[in-house]
Amino acid sequence: MRAGMQNPARAEGIMNPEIRVGTGYDVHRLVPGRKLILGGAEIPYSLGLDGHSDADVLSHALMDAVLGAASMGDIGKLFPDTDPAYEGADSMKLLREVLRKVSGEGWRLGNCDVTVICQKPKLAPYILLMRENLAEAMGTETSRISVKATTTEKLGFTGRGEGIAAEAVCLLVRE
Repeated sequence: MRAGMQNPARAEGIMNPEIRVGTGYDVHRLVPGRKLILGGAEIPYSLGLDGHSDADVLSHALMDAVLGAASMGDIGKLFPDTDPAYEGADSMKLLREVLRKVSGEGWRLGNCDVTVICQKPKLAPYILLMRENLAEAMGTETSRISVKATTTEKLGFTGRGEGIAAEAVCLLVRE
């Protein structure tokens, strides 16, 4: 054993940490009469996302990625849409709860990357706010959170403006 290495098992964990990757995907239909919430940010738009909660498709995909990496199911298991307690729920609060549960199992966030897929509205002016909201809810630095937006060149349901989709990937590291 090298000098200063008191615990070989701990040294092994530092040199070869246990890491997990999870992915998430979510879609919600755009409808009149609802607010458009993405990454905890209210985006000015004539349509909003339909869903049992606030329908924050970005946060939902991210929660599924985090839960998947920890092998803890998905948001439908934790927050079923059949439960009236989650009607109109703030997805940032749900995200905090997901991180609390994952942390309780010994995981911490390495980083995450989310892509929002929609033709309209343009999201570039809101990306930093979304990243800050997500970082605050996840108890981490904004530098660990990536949010991007893309279109589908007017193809498919997102291109026709019928809905918004989001894909997410996250890396968890065992504490």
